[in-house]
Amino acid sequence: MSQYGKIQLFMEDSSVEEIWINSPSRVFIARAGVSELTNLVMSEAEVRNLVERLLMWGGRRLDLSHPFVDARLPDGSRLHASIPDITAQHWAINIRKHLLRGKSIEDLQTLGVMNEAISGFLEKCVAYGLNILVSGSTQAGKTTLLNALMGKVPINSRVITVEEVFELKPRIPDCVALQTRPANLQGEGEIPLRKLIKEALRMRPSHLVVGEIREAESLDLLIALNSGLPGMATIHANSGRDAIAKLQTLPLLAGENISHKFIAPIVANAIDIVVHMGIDADGRRRIIEILYVNGRIEGERVECEDLYYLTSNQNSHLKLQNELNINQSVDSLSELSSDSYLSGLGDLNRVFDRARRARD
Repeated sequence: MSQYGKIQLFMEDSSVEEIWINSPSRVFIARAGVSELTNLVMSEAEVRNLVERLLMWGGRRLDLSHPFVDARLPDGSRLHASIPDITAQHWAINIRKHLLRGKSIEDLQTLGVMNEAISGFLEKCVAYGLNILVSGSTQAGKTTLLNALMGKVPINSRVITVEEVFELKPRIPDCVALQTRPANLQGEGEIPLRKLIKEALRMRPSHLVVGEIREAESLDLLIALNSGLPGMATIHANSGRDAIAKLQTLPLLAGENISHKFIAPIVANAIDIVVHMGIDADGRRRIIEILYVNGRIEGERVECEDLYYLTSNQNSHLKLQNELNINQSVDSLSELSSDSYLSGLGDLNRVFDRARRARD
């Protein structure tokens, strides 16, 4: 029997992005961001055997004491499984294939995720060592974009990645990947993201990349970025500004002695650029907006400036536009005088001037 059993055909189909099993008779797939119910019917035993085979490779376990599991599959796909009595009756399985993983910035530009100006701008942000936060919903392409950005770090950089489950595949020569570890049967040996971030700082990183920030580990990341270490991360959010607001809230989970007043200036100085990803009704992934965190605080709110945003035309096709000139490259933008602005948006020169001052 093949490793994936009855879902082998879906795993081999390059148009299928994700497979999920709600029950043995309810197997769904997603193509181009749109879900569809398949005619595949499995038995309870086949579903269980499938999960057990897949978990053997990843070294993770699933039982009554640990009814959830996240694991990486041999092809780089990500498995998530839940069992009763957390689920109502049946095992719930998700396999996310990450079809765009490993794509470069140029590849994403060709696929329509961004235009040439955005591509050049992001490449320059990485080269200048700006701290970049990628936000968006589930399946919006956050990790894919993060992976592409990592491919633009200087060739002599040492990158340390920290993830819950290995997903990133950077195309760089000097990279160490770390992932979390669950507790054993005795409740011992757990290694959370917070521990990994602290250990990563002892490994001589020139860049720190966190696959996704969800909880108190956000505080450790912010402190690391405030020490002058360039970094990147992803976060779930509805917009770029919501991502910054969420980043001000998550560190509060680290302890009662952490306050908004303490966190706001840390966020304002730690994050330079927010890139928000989205997926439209047709399943196409796009960069929705790019914000510049200018370092100013209004009350306890971190201020952001719009650099790029996404607009819709009459045919409902989305296009990237900056209001100065949508066809102008980032090279020409960088040559503008210091008082030149994108009309109604932010000043690209000031973004890089801030990085120059920090390096000097």
